[in-house]
Amino acid sequence: MSRSGINGNFIDKTFSIVANILLRIIPTTSGEKEAFTYYRDMSAQSEGNYAEALQNYYEAMRLEIDPYDRSYILYNIGLIHTRNGEHTKALEYYFRALERNPFLPQAFNNMAVICHYRGEQAVQQGDSEIAEAWFDQAAEYWKQAIALTPGNYIEAQNWLKITRRFE
Repeated sequence: MSRSGINGNFIDKTFSIVANILLRIIPTTSGEKEAFTYYRDMSAQSEGNYAEALQNYYEAMRLEIDPYDRSYILYNIGLIHTRNGEHTKALEYYFRALERNPFLPQAFNNMAVICHYRGEQAVQQGDSEIAEAWFDQAAEYWKQAIALTPGNYIEAQNWLKITRRFE
């Protein structure tokens, strides 16, 4: 096994141990504990078993009541749909995550990436008007991500400057 695989496995195991300890000592309801158990079981997603991961996230959504925690579950569902090339569904889940937590720069970034990708597709199809609309939308999402975390998304910042979309 590669060193990064060993380190990743160590981190996953350490996270599981710490999470189990915290679940025992922090006062939470049984529903919150059960929801966290489904959310924590990310091994399916990291192993590429997206159908199982989606089932776990949907179950966590059914059980979780905290809007902040729900935002991260929705974000992770969006990630899976992005990975599967289901960009419309992914955008929907990112929007839903941001409704509950407007401070998720990674959701804004992923939405921008999808819009930029669609802009590139429009360019390849020769539709420059549609491409510009997608690129403008990508720029807006990247600006929001950058506003939340100014030191991140350097490539996006450079693209915004090069394309004169950075104000």
